[in-house]
Amino acid sequence: MSSFRPVARRAGLIGVVLTAGLAVLISVGRTEAERCSLPAHHAGVVFPLDQIEATWSCRLEPIVTQYTTANKVGLQRTPLPRSVFLYFLDHPAMAAMLVNRLDLGLYKAEQRGQGEFWATDGEGTEGIVYSLFRDSATRIYYVEGSHDGRFLPRVSGKAVVLLRLRPVSDNRGVESIDSMMVTYLRLDNRFLSGMLSLLRPLIGNVVNRQLLKAFDAARRLGRAMREHPEQVLFEATDPPALPDDEVVFLKAALAGLHNPVESPHSTP
Repeated sequence: MSSFRPVARRAGLIGVVLTAGLAVLISVGRTEAERCSLPAHHAGVVFPLDQIEATWSCRLEPIVTQYTTANKVGLQRTPLPRSVFLYFLDHPAMAAMLVNRLDLGLYKAEQRGQGEFWATDGEGTEGIVYSLFRDSATRIYYVEGSHDGRFLPRVSGKAVVLLRLRPVSDNRGVESIDSMMVTYLRLDNRFLSGMLSLLRPLIGNVVNRQLLKAFDAARRLGRAMREHPEQVLFEATDPPALPDDEVVFLKAALAGLHNPVESPHSTP
């Protein structure tokens, strides 16, 4: 009797099992993606959260839907053209160094990888920031950080930061950028859960204060670039200087602020 038929039957059985397994995996993947879908509307603004990777969506979903605090800040105006503002967003170590050297804040930042950087405000707040989406009008970030301040015990948590940008011009044609930020914060500290109703307003105030402080530093940096370009360039080139490409961009940006025709362009 030929052994072909049993082998064929076994092969057919294996094929059925593999097909069923693949169908289950596809179904699970689809269910997971649907379970981790994120709302598009936040504080009356649409953000393209559907365009970030599915694995990130599942990390963001519990923060957005089960947050400890949700905050909205803005509109906040920064006296910089959009191209310069975007460049600083994409080069946080450069922006933090300029703010620090110009005595506008204690910020420090270090690039840790593609789309990932560490940052601290020098006053107890620090974390790792992951850039998940970027275009000329929007930034979406995921943050893992901690805060150790005067009003709160040391707390750690995760945050989703949604940033919307809009260029504006005054009656003289001077360009600035208006920013609106929505943040969702979820604390890690379980021992605080029983006190959450009492602590939530305090935590929300701390988050608001940190965000406003960052916007204020950006606004003061923009003003310094417009009013004291020589000092800004000196601080940028004083050893240890910024990388050559960042110095080149800064020179063009400073020239552009005083002669808009020479304004540099940043690629989103």
